[in-house]
Amino acid sequence: MNQEYTFTFDKTLSCVRIQEELPPIARICADFESIGRDHVGQILLVCDTNTAYIARDILGTQDRPLCVLPQGETAKTWVSVEAILSAGKEAGLGRDGLFIGVGGGVVSDLTAFAASIYMRGTGLCLVSTTLLGMVDAAVGGKTGFDLFGMKNLVGTFYPAPLIYMPLASLPGLPKAEWKSGMGELIKTGVLDDTGALLEHLRLLGPEPPDAKDQAGRERLFAGIAGSVQIKGRIVEADPKETGAERVRLNLGHTFAHALESAVGLGQVSHGEAVAWGMVRACELGYALGITPGDRGKAITSLIKGWAYETRAPHPLLEEPGKTEAFMRALEGDKKKKAGKLRFIVPCTQGVQTVSAEAIEAGLVERIICGTLDTSL
Repeated sequence: MNQEYTFTFDKTLSCVRIQEELPPIARICADFESIGRDHVGQILLVCDTNTAYIARDILGTQDRPLCVLPQGETAKTWVSVEAILSAGKEAGLGRDGLFIGVGGGVVSDLTAFAASIYMRGTGLCLVSTTLLGMVDAAVGGKTGFDLFGMKNLVGTFYPAPLIYMPLASLPGLPKAEWKSGMGELIKTGVLDDTGALLEHLRLLGPEPPDAKDQAGRERLFAGIAGSVQIKGRIVEADPKETGAERVRLNLGHTFAHALESAVGLGQVSHGEAVAWGMVRACELGYALGITPGDRGKAITSLIKGWAYETRAPHPLLEEPGKTEAFMRALEGDKKKKAGKLRFIVPCTQGVQTVSAEAIEAGLVERIICGTLDTSL
């Protein structure tokens, strides 16, 4: 298979290239200049300990600076941002410099944030190497890091002008990473009015298809391309989440981020938390008369079919004090509007935003604790 899809989004000024192989550094520089950017000056590649070998493959024989971060959510801190900024300064990057993030969601978020504040903004390219990075972090321009125990408390909007999604990096993914990415893919599939993306996902297995699985590779290609198109279209309509469009991408996230914060960042993967959060969103929507029972059951059944944790309370919330920590984290959710929490729940087709004002006192906590019987 030697396919290549290119999507260009005008408002976010992003060019996304889904392809089979890793892009060599010479092509990255040429592509960056060809999409209307200035001549590329100094370059810094940012990766983590899991993707350092991929970054070196991209460089080939070229001797370029490399900033290697610790891997995982626990590295998503100001310390890592400072390490990137320091490496950029040491490498002599100016305003015409180019930060290239090579990795998954954590590397993408950190590199993009550093690029957004370095000398008030410099060049940025992302080479996304995980499924979660491809379908979530790389597209849309949200950057940031965790602070005070809160997921992505600090961040900016800074879309990468150039994004690569090389499928060659996926077969070696651990099953847990693949499953994390599938959680976000399922979420995007629920937002797809046509239902086509969910059909692709139902045919994908519990791990990335290998090079010999031609049909699996094509389904994966189509699934990622479909997700990029759907998310890109939503982001284009509301780039900085000031209206009613982009907030739809937060389906399951209000519950998910509170779970991640309550049990400790990095204790549960983001995609698995989103899957658990989507089931809670279906239960909330059903209790409010917004989510039809058959739709809620279909979404929940798909998530269970991928062997995600769907129970309430979540096993990690059964420890003393964790439910209280969850509710505190929920109240601190950064997606509030006019000081009120907002939840995204499935409706007959697509999703709907619900303000906390429309939810009876104690309902959310009953859903979290599993004391509300919704029969989903």
